[in-house]
Amino acid sequence: MINGFINVLKPSGMSSHDVVSFIRRTYKIKKVGHAGTLDPSAAGVLPIAIGKATRLIEYMTDADKSYRAELTFGYSTDSGDTTGTIVKSSDFIAPEPNDINRVLDSFIGEIQQMPPMHSAIKINGVKLYDLARKGISIERPTRTVEIKKISLIENFSDHFLFDVDCSKGTYIRTLCFDIGVKMNIPSVMSFLIRTRVGGFDLNHAFTLEEIAKHPLDVLQNIDVVLEHMPAVFLSTNLAQAFKQGQKITVNNTDIQNSLVRIYENDDDFIGIGEFDANKVLITPIKVITR
Repeated sequence: MINGFINVLKPSGMSSHDVVSFIRRTYKIKKVGHAGTLDPSAAGVLPIAIGKATRLIEYMTDADKSYRAELTFGYSTDSGDTTGTIVKSSDFIAPEPNDINRVLDSFIGEIQQMPPMHSAIKINGVKLYDLARKGISIERPTRTVEIKKISLIENFSDHFLFDVDCSKGTYIRTLCFDIGVKMNIPSVMSFLIRTRVGGFDLNHAFTLEEIAKHPLDVLQNIDVVLEHMPAVFLSTNLAQAFKQGQKITVNNTDIQNSLVRIYENDDDFIGIGEFDANKVLITPIKVITR
């Protein structure tokens, strides 16, 4: 069975589900999942898990993300991007770079965002975009997200490019709309590419054509998403006990209380455990066997 992660460069025009379907056909395997949905109109990094790697997607849910976006002045839409219906337009005076930077800086830190109607969030069991397609708009609770870094890349008369590092759950089209509100100019996200999801970055992403041509070469190890966890290496006997769900006493005193990735001998990844530094004890949390 094939197991591992693929750093996919999703093209615009495809949904994240379309990419999953492509991977299923390419690898002839049903057990495929993705981490961090990308809108069909957006391109960029889409981590894909195959086989037993799908059991580790949950450890990517809190991963920070990075984007490069284009904000266009002069109009706004009901979707927040160029695929929607124009709801407001106006003439404007092109803002100076200093003014743009000042507004961008005001978003650094924790901010409140209202999810757009054209999103996959469910309220009362119904996805918002299903309501939006019917012309229905409802009240949405705001959510707290964090903008960790935001910077102006290039400025033009009617649009500009910016990079942003942010927490999970951040909507860049909402950010573009809110930037426009602060500048008193209706604005829309006119382009978006995701450049990073956790440890997966754009420079090392593979196109669908590359994946189809070299499907095994693009696979990364199943434990690639766990590199932030300390590693513990067990002897064969202790590893066997761990795989049977038994708690393991270890001699490692350098690790604090945390989740740890477990290996049999030097490099055979077998799962995730919870380390108790006081008892020097590892409790199996997730066992991954071949």
